[in-house]
Amino acid sequence: MSDPAFLTPFLEKAANLLGPRGLTTDAGLMEAWLTDWRGRYTGSAIAMAAPASTEEVAALMKLAAAYRVPIVPQGGNSGMAGGATPDATGTALLLSMRRMDRIRSLDPDAGQVVCEAGVILQHLHDAAETARMRFPLTLGGKGSATIGGLVSTNAGGTQVLRHGTMRAQVLGLEAVLATGEVLDTLTPLKKDNRGFDLKQLLIGSEGTLGIVTAATLRLLPAATGRVTAWAGLPSITAARSLLRHVERDMGEALEGFEVVPAHCLDSVLAHLPAARAPLGGRHEWNALVECVSASADSTALYERLEASLAGALDEALLEDAVIAANERQAEDFWLLRDSISAAERALGPAMQHDISVPVERMPEFILAASPLIEEAFPGTRAVAFGHLGDGNVHFHVLAPPGAVPGTWEEAEGKAVSARVYDLVTQWGGSISAEHGIGQMKVAELARLHDPVALALMTSIKQALDPHGLLNPGKLVIPDPAAACT
Repeated sequence: MSDPAFLTPFLEKAANLLGPRGLTTDAGLMEAWLTDWRGRYTGSAIAMAAPASTEEVAALMKLAAAYRVPIVPQGGNSGMAGGATPDATGTALLLSMRRMDRIRSLDPDAGQVVCEAGVILQHLHDAAETARMRFPLTLGGKGSATIGGLVSTNAGGTQVLRHGTMRAQVLGLEAVLATGEVLDTLTPLKKDNRGFDLKQLLIGSEGTLGIVTAATLRLLPAATGRVTAWAGLPSITAARSLLRHVERDMGEALEGFEVVPAHCLDSVLAHLPAARAPLGGRHEWNALVECVSASADSTALYERLEASLAGALDEALLEDAVIAANERQAEDFWLLRDSISAAERALGPAMQHDISVPVERMPEFILAASPLIEEAFPGTRAVAFGHLGDGNVHFHVLAPPGAVPGTWEEAEGKAVSARVYDLVTQWGGSISAEHGIGQMKVAELARLHDPVALALMTSIKQALDPHGLLNPGKLVIPDPAAACT
């Protein structure tokens, strides 16, 4: 671990390396970046570095290795599991990747783009659109989330149903290892059997094995047709039936299928005074359905989806539905979905769980788990919403009325989460579907994950980062004795 006596010469050398724009010890400038987006974790750092190139990251990592200074990489600081927040010891260097924000190349013919880690997702979407292409991953935090963070957490979002997680979008990767060496696999090859696929090892490793500095990502042709619908449903099981019905009718055009319970929609409408409910009546469950095509126009897609929803109505799979009349209305539908987390947070303390179980079992899990949690913890309210199409929902447990923020989460809230994760594990699911482990779930991962898998992860961590310098305390914690040798 780093010795405070060595911090001054380390900082002097880091300042010489990075220049005045690349390093700060100003507490005021660092303050906003030392607390996570949810406000659950606040740490401390000896300084905040902001390198402008892969070469600077590599040189800084070599310097950190020489002085045994821990490094905490950070992108847009929009993570949900405290994975980009340093601990409270003040011995770590916060490594901001936001200055590395160049799109190095974009090739529409090849369907590829090379982005540095600090490129904001919305900026990538805009650049792709200018080239008549699109990047097939989006999420509510697209205005702040960075490519490096998305790669490091294997982010999901609302298009996983058709296109997969970030792992499926990465064709090549550039990363700086704990030694300061640069792993360059940016050149994409359709076939390459030279041993392990090292980029896949780094994707989802949350900065614990290497610092992602750039990625080659796949692009798709711009959509010529997009149609979005909102459906009111009698139950969550009807939502699953509707999903399968629309999948059969729309095939690969079906790109998003989100479920929103009445409680969540009510919360959003109260949180956004200008928002309107898409349907006239109140429904226990709602589904947001989006179909996209690069080969059909919106009129043809509209007619196909309209026929599919009419058939679903005849089969009593839904109670009412409306198809967005234009892009503005479609965006209004998505705003309702994307505002759920903020609206629920405004209600008071809650424990948020990003979980997955097999798609076919998700409705039964929600129906079984919700009353069990509410019975075990009187006064709480369990709500589930999100990506039913890929078996991932955000299972939030709202605190009882009058609960004190901060106090409730640290006391009863932790017991709530442990019980939720026990149930998820019993149902053969994952305690982290798309938000990562970070520091929030590291103890629960150690408690519930397969011991063989944990042992392999620990061995890989110790092999690539024997001194435990890369994002310590996140995802997997190596043997403390090994980290201090």
